[in-house]
Amino acid sequence: MAAPGEAAGAGVSLQPEVAAGSAAVVLPERLQRREAERQQGVERQRQKKEAQVVKEEQSEFFLAAFAREREAVEGLLAAGALEEAAGRLQALQKLLTGSVRFLAPYEVRQGQEAVARLQGDLAARRQQLQPKKKFAFRALKKEAAPGSAPRLAEPAPPAPAAPGPGLAEGEAGGEPLCGFSGAQDAELELGPAELRQRDVLLSELRGCRVRLRGNPNTLRVRDCRGCTVLCGPVSTSVLVDGCSDCLLTLACQQLRTHRTRGCRFYVQVTSRAVIEGCSEVSFAPYYWSYPGIEKDFESSGLDRDSNNWNLVDDFDWLATDKPSPNWSLIPEQERITCWD
Repeated sequence: MAAPGEAAGAGVSLQPEVAAGSAAVVLPERLQRREAERQQGVERQRQKKEAQVVKEEQSEFFLAAFAREREAVEGLLAAGALEEAAGRLQALQKLLTGSVRFLAPYEVRQGQEAVARLQGDLAARRQQLQPKKKFAFRALKKEAAPGSAPRLAEPAPPAPAAPGPGLAEGEAGGEPLCGFSGAQDAELELGPAELRQRDVLLSELRGCRVRLRGNPNTLRVRDCRGCTVLCGPVSTSVLVDGCSDCLLTLACQQLRTHRTRGCRFYVQVTSRAVIEGCSEVSFAPYYWSYPGIEKDFESSGLDRDSNNWNLVDDFDWLATDKPSPNWSLIPEQERITCWD
């Protein structure tokens, strides 16, 4: 039997061995964990770098393809091949909207501005190449011979009829546009036959409710106050300018909003919406429906599965680490789902 001193000595000699054993177990685990975290960090950096390279390659391919198509459209416009130019321009718009996910905001903006400029050039060329009105020349009035009976004066041609109340008169120098202007507290509506691939203008409306059931080519909403605008699918672009306290439901390829405040947008947009000079604007998905809307979507060329309603570029807010204070998303519980 060991003496008490020997037992005590044996007990003391065992403690360092146990401590050393536990340290030998814990230390490798800690090192392994750190090494795993380091490897994960290295892998994330590698994936990020590869994604950046792919993004840059995609951007370079897009810019080259976009430049080629833009030059082709410009050549067709110059040659007067307007229908072919319109088809190529629509394909150019689809190329842009399909590429926004990997393009920088300034590249999206430049593309949108180029498409908008070409759309304006197309409209101007169409007007330029329209058959000019024939002018009838009247013979100069000759002096009556002495003693002859005086000639009766020819009746003056009737003055052109003024536009009906509330109808849009169009841009200065241009042809009348489809739409409404200057109405107040009115229920206004246009159908598929009136809207089909037309350029629509809504201007200076006050407290109106507008229903556009059909497929316009473009839509401009300008200087409207307190209005509700329900619009079917627009083939190309929508411009909202100088409006306040309006509710708009819009489906389009491109949405641009300038100098607008306090408006709510229910949108389906295949590119990223752009706001500039705006405040207190909010966004939600497009909900409006009416009989025949599926046919209108087909004729518009819009992809119903592509909707960037919550992606908004604010050209007045360049910070990337903080959200813009000028726009927000409408909370789901506050969204309108029934419009009639």
